[in-house]
Parts: sequence; structure tokens; C-alpha cells
Amino acid sequence: MSRISALLLSIAWFVIGTTATAHAGATLDRIKAAGSLPCGINTEEPEYSTQDAHGNHSAFDLDICKAVAVAVLGPNAKFTVVPYRVEQEALKALKSGEIALLATGSPNLINTAKTGFGFAPPVFFDYQGFLVNKTMGISSPKDLAGKKICFLGGTEIEDQLQGYMAREKIKWLPFSFQEEGEMEAAFVTTNCAAISADVSQLGYERIAFKGLAHNFEILPDVIAKDPLAPTYRLDDPQWATIVNWTVEALIQAEESGVTKANLAEMKKSDDPVIQRLLGTQRGYGQFIGLDDAWAARVIEAVGNYGEIFERDLGSGSAMKLAR
Repeated sequence: MSRISALLLSIAWFVIGTTATAHAGATLDRIKAAGSLPCGINTEEPEYSTQDAHGNHSAFDLDICKAVAVAVLGPNAKFTVVPYRVEQEALKALKSGEIALLATGSPNLINTAKTGFGFAPPVFFDYQGFLVNKTMGISSPKDLAGKKICFLGGTEIEDQLQGYMAREKIKWLPFSFQEEGEMEAAFVTTNCAAISADVSQLGYERIAFKGLAHNFEILPDVIAKDPLAPTYRLDDPQWATIVNWTVEALIQAEESGVTKANLAEMKKSDDPVIQRLLGTQRGYGQFIGLDDAWAARVIEAVGNYGEIFERDLGSGSAMKLAR
């Protein structure tokens, strides 16, 4: 997080008291009546889809579902997991009311232009990148000059790859596939020097290579951005506010140094931002229709944003993605 973003978020925690009291919304009422939050998660298998470019990050999605559930239902909160393989199916379920929250959706132009969907701040900045074979001496996209790059043809991945290589003035050899198994075989046998896809897909795919995984590296270079954010319907402003501020609380907790381990000690802090975050300065939960301890419960249950990322996607996970 940049210093400017952190400052703005801290200011937001100072001025939230000027917001009008939130009125109970239909979504929160339904969730409380059911005793469980119906939440959609991504369950992509280690394969490439022409419909959904992201890989499986279900552990991360589950923590987002849990965070929101704990915020509204308390420490023993339940949430009903509704898995999906393709994002458009999840958006249909969200629109129909089958789920109240999609843990990670794509706030792209098409989805944001569709009336009825809202997005919290992004929680995972997925992006299209390169998985390369280190044994071929590749450490940057420049090293791919004159080499074959594998990708699924007829997809946005291909279009973005073509544009990136043209901008970087790298002369390369396109190696298009229609079937991911054949593409993987070409990569493992060094018939192509790299695969291009979203890094969540590349990270999950690298796990599937098992004993050979140590030979493959995801380059830090960004071909195209593909952020993911908790997604909800726009027909309930209070519910939108709760989801948005749950994400903001996770981020602010990391910025303020509040962790799952030091939560009890941090409740003694005289920092106004931390006091409002953890509910030791009373009366702030009412502004989003919750009690004062809602954010402290969330941190106790899942940790701050950094803890979630490292555990589910980063160095503490099998995917080992860079932040």
C-alpha cells in the first residue's frame, strides 16, 4: 500500500463518524435469519479455461467469505460455500440471490457496466505474466526473444500477449494451443520457453508439475492487470457498505500493525485509528449497522490482509505468489 493510500484510509477511519447511521438492510436480515452467509468461491482446477483466466485460489476466497461472515454473525459464524468454475455462472447466482457475496470477481469494464453489481476494493491483484523454464537461462521477457511462447489461442490472453511483446519490441515465436494438456507437454519438454496466463493460473499450474516445479519461475513482469474484488448486488446499500468496510478493515489492520497474535495488546493502543478499528472507542459500529467489535472479531478469525495473503497465496502457501 502506498503512503498516500494509507493516509487516506486512516483519514477515513477518523471521519467515519460523520456518516449517517446505516439502516438495517434486507440482505443482512436474510443472513441473520438463515444463520449463514451464502458465499461464492472460485474452484478452478489446474487447467486453462477460455472463459475464466484465473486459477484456483479457493483458500483465499474462503478467508474472504469467513471475514464477512464473522463481521455480521459473530465469532462462530457459518458460511455456505457455493463453488463455481466460471465467473459468469457465479455472477448469475449472485444476481438471482443464490449467493449474497462472490468472494472474488473481476471489476472489469464489462462487469462494472452491467447494472446491479458492485465491487469492494480489490483484494488480489492478479495479472497476466510469464511462467518460464529457468534451465533455459530465462530471467526476463527480453530473454524470450526468438523463442516460442505457449498460450491458449483465440483468447484475450493471446491479444494481450501480442500487444505487450510489440510494445517491448521483443521478436518472439507464437505457439498457440487449443488444449491445455498439449501446451503443458510442450512447456515441460522445452518445446516452448514460457507459458503466458494469469499468475494465479500459472502458480496453481506450477504445483501440478510436482518434482519439476523448482525449474519453473513466474517472472515479475506484468503483461496486463486483472484485479479481483469481493462482489455484491447494488440493491442493498447497507450490505455494500459492510462488505467494503470489511475489506478496508483488513487492509487498515495490516497498515496499523494489528495482527491476529497481537490483537489483545493492540486493544490498549491510544492511536485513534486503532481504537476505532478495534471498537475500543465506542459507537462506531452503528454507522454500518454492526456492533463495535465487528472488525476485531474479523482480525481474530482470519488475521489482517497481509496474513491472509501470505497464508493462502504467498510464501506460506503452495502457490508462493509474490505480493
